[in-house]
Amino acid sequence: MKVRILTMLAFGMALIASGAQAQQAAPGGKPAEAVPAKLPFDIPYGAPISLERARHVIAAAEAEARKRKWAMNCAVLDSGANLVSFDRMDGAQLGSIAIAEHKARAAVKFRRPTAAIEDGLQKHGAYYLMTLDDMIASRGGVPLVEGGKLIGAIGCSGGIGPQDELVATAGADVVNKK
Repeated sequence: MKVRILTMLAFGMALIASGAQAQQAAPGGKPAEAVPAKLPFDIPYGAPISLERARHVIAAAEAEARKRKWAMNCAVLDSGANLVSFDRMDGAQLGSIAIAEHKARAAVKFRRPTAAIEDGLQKHGAYYLMTLDDMIASRGGVPLVEGGKLIGAIGCSGGIGPQDELVATAGADVVNKK
């Protein structure tokens, strides 16, 4: 019995010692992170999208939603995160009105699709993201990039994440042609 207790004690001490060594290897007890040479999603802001272009973006998004029989709310914001155009399709849920605009705002302000924010939170444990103003970790916000510059974003809401993202991407494709 004494041998078993001493063995368990020795094993426990070895675990504690290895944990202390690991903490010494990485300051603050956090694993070392690779530091990229360039900023991610470093898209320069451009001139704001016009009302006419915003309406074309929403029309393409709504055409995709109608084809699938999904009622959506679609918002297009300009490069300054100001609302340019908004449509609520008949039957789209009321709670998604503000969410569509919020998704577009996050996509503009953080210069990335909201799917990247969702991935950062869910797949990479970047919980700090939820402490940032105007953050939303839900797919359906897509930047609008023309000539290498961000001119706005579309946000769609009314379904689940993959549905919102598919509809928003259909709208964004009007501008984001490669």
